[in-house]
Amino acid sequence: MAKKRPIYYDTETTGVRPEKDRIIELAAFDPERNLSFVKFINPQMPIPPESTAITHITDAMVADAPTFDVIGKQFFEFCGDDVILIAHNNDRFDKLFLECECARSGLELPNWSYVDSLKWSRKYRPDLPSHSLQNLREVFGITANQAHRALDDVMVLYQIFSTMIDDLHIETVFNLLSESKDMNRMPFGKYQGKPFTEVPSSYLRWLRENGAFDKAENKELKESLQKLGLLS
Repeated sequence: MAKKRPIYYDTETTGVRPEKDRIIELAAFDPERNLSFVKFINPQMPIPPESTAITHITDAMVADAPTFDVIGKQFFEFCGDDVILIAHNNDRFDKLFLECECARSGLELPNWSYVDSLKWSRKYRPDLPSHSLQNLREVFGITANQAHRALDDVMVLYQIFSTMIDDLHIETVFNLLSESKDMNRMPFGKYQGKPFTEVPSSYLRWLRENGAFDKAENKELKESLQKLGLLS
């Protein structure tokens, strides 16, 4: 059986809530075929000024673009079936947006495998003070790009992650990350990087009371804390 090939991808969005916000740009790079994919998407809603400030994507730029139901099908065709998709913060952001967009558009998301490069960095480079894409770019000496534009971030991620995993095949990377599904450190906030056992219970209660654990992107965090008996 042929090994799965890697597809690096990234989304730019109107915000950070997959259930309410929309994808406005979708990009991918297939290093084995040396092919790239980048498309604007009409979100059918105004792009908030704060999103434009980050992505530099305006309402005018997406006004004549197809909606996700069209671009989604093109993206599926570009990727194919036997692939592993890689994105930075995939599990808590990009994949969630793909799932929500497909649900809204009546599309069935292919049964792809995924690798979250952020999780790999946190697991195998705990020496780094930050695991953001731009910090990793500086650490590995990758040329600066137009940050927060989808294809630029994809190409930077490809260079960074290829360096991080060296000669490991992407299926090996996937298997190594799959060996331990449970989180054991806080992924964000004032206690980011701290083992769960060192996070004050008062802070976990505050997160719960403020609805942090009700968000789809924090499902894995909630389940891991519950398994350890740290969250009732």
